[in-house]
Amino acid sequence: MDEFLRRFFYSVYLKKQHIHEDNYCKYNNQVLAAFTSSLYMAGLVASLVASPITRNYGRRASIICGGISFFLGAVLNAAAINLGMLLFGRIMLGVGIGFGNQAVPLYLSEMAPAHLRGCLNMMFQLATTLGIFTANMINYGTSKLHPWGWRLSLGLAAAPAFVMTVRGMLLPETPNSLIEQGNKTKGRRVLERIRGTENVDAEFEDMVDASELARLVKHPLRNILKRRNRPQLIMAILMPTFQILTGINIILFYAPVLFQSMGFKRAASLYSSALTGAVLASSTLVSMATVDRWGRRILLITGGIQMIICQVIVAIILGLKFGSDKELSRGYSIIVVVFICLFVAAFGYSWGPLGWTVPSEIFPLETRSAGQSITVTVNLFFTFAIAQSFLSLLCVMRFGIFLFFSGWIAVMTIFIYLFLPETKGVPIEEMMRLWEKHWFWKKIVLEDQQAKNTNGLNHA
Repeated sequence: MDEFLRRFFYSVYLKKQHIHEDNYCKYNNQVLAAFTSSLYMAGLVASLVASPITRNYGRRASIICGGISFFLGAVLNAAAINLGMLLFGRIMLGVGIGFGNQAVPLYLSEMAPAHLRGCLNMMFQLATTLGIFTANMINYGTSKLHPWGWRLSLGLAAAPAFVMTVRGMLLPETPNSLIEQGNKTKGRRVLERIRGTENVDAEFEDMVDASELARLVKHPLRNILKRRNRPQLIMAILMPTFQILTGINIILFYAPVLFQSMGFKRAASLYSSALTGAVLASSTLVSMATVDRWGRRILLITGGIQMIICQVIVAIILGLKFGSDKELSRGYSIIVVVFICLFVAAFGYSWGPLGWTVPSEIFPLETRSAGQSITVTVNLFFTFAIAQSFLSLLCVMRFGIFLFFSGWIAVMTIFIYLFLPETKGVPIEEMMRLWEKHWFWKKIVLEDQQAKNTNGLNHA
């Protein structure tokens, strides 16, 4: 919005007015990028703090902390009178992301029965995509409110933050967390309530056994580095890394900038970005309906192939029909939007939800909060890196930015095909058996187990 740029990023506002400015470079400004990326660096730091809080005080505590931070950040952004106040508000929003992304996927995985865990865990991604779509529509509407529309746009984030905080206070704690804190009676009561039956003996005993094992682990982050946890650790690092290297953030963060760079008018660019938000939300429903039937691997691989095709086609069109000083024709602009929407749809049913679902369900209880913390930290680090560097990369690489991301998607699709076992329908407490049967990981996991047994015999 021009009023927002004029107040906080005046140099970008002036550059935007120059019709002969290089289309790829007109928004290249590190301070503007810092406005976006500061949120994710703050989230990265907060996720490390959230891990011990989530483990020691429960999943609800982190959800509530996240909601409060979101609320304060939204209020500060809406009331901002200078760049420092604006950035501090973004940092508070980042703290909320660190706590929320740490606790919510864990909460969903632990509350869900095994046969519905994938679908219910994707409610996290569905809520995220609906939020993105809603935010885009709010931006579209408030852009017409001069000169204070940007304040309303940023301030309305306080509404879902308030709901998150209040509802977090009313939620029951997960049975796993209650048992881990030593409250077995209440843990069983909650388990019976959410399963709708008193016949929960087997599941409850699995939780108690997992909790007893978890109590022996005093340093989860140190334990997660051990050889037997190597497969989960690698997945916790590479899954969020690959999720960001799909390039989805350049569409979601900078959609108006991206579309305006391609020659779309202001209203058209906002409308196009709202359209991508709607596609992302609707495609997540496809994943929810199929993930527990078809499995995780098929969705990740199919989505990867579709994203590669879409990125390559967009790169070819921009390379041949769009330059530094010319705009896309109407026909080619429509084609670009269509293939960007197809790219977003592929991400929405594959790497979007499953990039969170898979890491949240593969760790044993003793390292679960630490594993989720690593997942969130890695995700936010690469989100920060892409957010901070994208405007400069767009200026330097131009249409090649899409080929850059499509290359990474090819790498991660091959990785999933070779190294990720299918986790569909497997109880969390039995997940370790998957790695022991996998053609590659069993060499690492079983060798470690054999070494432990040998050392035990020698000691005896």
